[in-house]
Amino acid sequence: MIVVLKHGINQGNKDSIRSFLESKGFTVREIIGEHDTVFGAVGNLVIDHREVEVLDGVSRVIPISKPYKLASRELKKEDTIVKVGNVRIGGNRVAVIAGPCAVESREQMFQAAKAVRESGAVMLRGGAFKPRTSPYSFQGMGEEGLKILKDAGETYSLPVVTEIVGTDYTDMMRDYVDVFQIGARNMQNFELLKSVGRTGKPVLLKRGLSATIEEWLMAAEYLMAHGTDDVILCERGIRTFETYTRNTLDLSAIPVVKKLSHLPVIVDPSHATGIRAKVPPMALAAVAAGADGIVVEVHPHPEKALSDGPQSLYPEGFESLMRDIQALSPVVGKEIERLPEDQPPEVRAINLSQDKSNRRIAFQGVHGAYSEKAIYSYFGEDVSSLPAPSFRDVFEKVLTGEAEYGVVPVENSLAGTIYENIDLLLRYPDIWITGEYRLRIKHNLIGLPGSRIEDIKEVYSHPQGLMQCSDFLEKHKKIKGVPFYDTAGAVKFIAEEKDSSKAAIAGVEAAKVHGMRILKEGLETNSRNYTKFYVLARTENAVFPNFNRAAVVFSTPDKPGALLKCLNVLADKKINMNKLESRPIPGKPWQYMFFLSLDIPVQSLFDEAVEDLKEYADDIRVLGKYRFEKG
Repeated sequence: MIVVLKHGINQGNKDSIRSFLESKGFTVREIIGEHDTVFGAVGNLVIDHREVEVLDGVSRVIPISKPYKLASRELKKEDTIVKVGNVRIGGNRVAVIAGPCAVESREQMFQAAKAVRESGAVMLRGGAFKPRTSPYSFQGMGEEGLKILKDAGETYSLPVVTEIVGTDYTDMMRDYVDVFQIGARNMQNFELLKSVGRTGKPVLLKRGLSATIEEWLMAAEYLMAHGTDDVILCERGIRTFETYTRNTLDLSAIPVVKKLSHLPVIVDPSHATGIRAKVPPMALAAVAAGADGIVVEVHPHPEKALSDGPQSLYPEGFESLMRDIQALSPVVGKEIERLPEDQPPEVRAINLSQDKSNRRIAFQGVHGAYSEKAIYSYFGEDVSSLPAPSFRDVFEKVLTGEAEYGVVPVENSLAGTIYENIDLLLRYPDIWITGEYRLRIKHNLIGLPGSRIEDIKEVYSHPQGLMQCSDFLEKHKKIKGVPFYDTAGAVKFIAEEKDSSKAAIAGVEAAKVHGMRILKEGLETNSRNYTKFYVLARTENAVFPNFNRAAVVFSTPDKPGALLKCLNVLADKKINMNKLESRPIPGKPWQYMFFLSLDIPVQSLFDEAVEDLKEYADDIRVLGKYRFEKG
């Protein structure tokens, strides 16, 4: 059962509730969610829920209907994010685990680790013990293989995952691995699940060859019931009558499991297809289906592999796949997971901070806004977002130090430039651009729980949101579009109004924050709807080593060809201008500043260009230098 605790419950009442449940034979897990704190009480027991509901500090009791309790979405509404060192699996990231099927030699393992690390993998896989169908096949190097795997992982700063095949190996393997893998053949080896669960280490649990989704989740329940909360589910294909592939990859299981469970789900396209050429398209399909990551076999010389060579990618093939995943991830609202050393320098400097939980990032709007989503996509989920009523307030909070960084939108791919924020950059000389992020915007019709599209008479959203959903509004002529100052603010407004005839157009995060219902997804007329955000910092907090993009502003004398001469300076230095805007100079009617965003091929050329521009331009100012990964 789920015991929802009252807000503000004191520790004494909390301890009393826990003691009561444990005295009845329940195992109790405390889960602190975004809105509620709950006790998950699990066990093969029957109790009258009213005995719990009358306890001081209990808000309500909810039975769990699923046979898997701890793994159930009923118990925990928010997605679980499994942390392995600096790696996070789950949430809005796509984590890639790669390496050979088996550890064959020290040289082979180190070559593989170097190749997958350089291409962007965040964890290293490799089998030291290989359960094989034939007793005459290569069975792995055993403990010696574990030592090699651990050394390779430490050398290239990659956490390692490897399969455990029997309970006798648990204690021996504990110090070698960061994540235990339970293979498909052992998914229902319940004694092994108990033994591995008791270690408390993260576990990658592969779906059995012919296992149903419920059987798979029940296996996860065994692990969680015996001590580990960090379970990663892995779909690796199931056995069907089809013979053209090694197995049949059940991609439909991903959205199904995500609805049933809070645990992250990754996909193994290598074992699913068994054919090298089929691995990349199925890996991309997995990302498109909502997978939190993939695990893929990569071997420096697949033709010489002792195990699964035909399904192993060459290093260059894996590098190509990683580029494709990086390009696809933003389309489905995710970002590829990176180790700190692989992140753009300014992001790495932020994320290596000792205490990110106290880092505050300002944004305009209310919780659930697209700007807030951009914060978590760029900085990670560990920071704190700080709402501000206006864009100027974001700048002020950064300037005064109330927020260490700010995130503001500057351009939409459909609606164009947000001039207010360009002008604010000109007015705040002590604030620099230190990063850039592009977010895909997906609009949804959001209403009260229980409302229907047929009931809606008015829909509230930012004017741009209404404009971007013009086809939907044209089709539903009885729905009147009402401009509102903010998309997420519109959701908050209709939540407070409690009028089922009113709805809002906003992102899914706003619906979650305010407990509203999504009536229709994908309202935007053009699906290629992206917003570019700038990351802002005070000058002393801006970090810009290895920058490849810069923003500058200058004015020119009122002479023919003045702007052309400035642009020729950039052309001579092979600096590409990807944006040019003219903005009026306050207090000087009919005089303008020029804002330029530039791609920088060589950093020294930018410094030279700034010096050369001084001959032809007035009031030159650099607004920011940062690294932008184009994907």
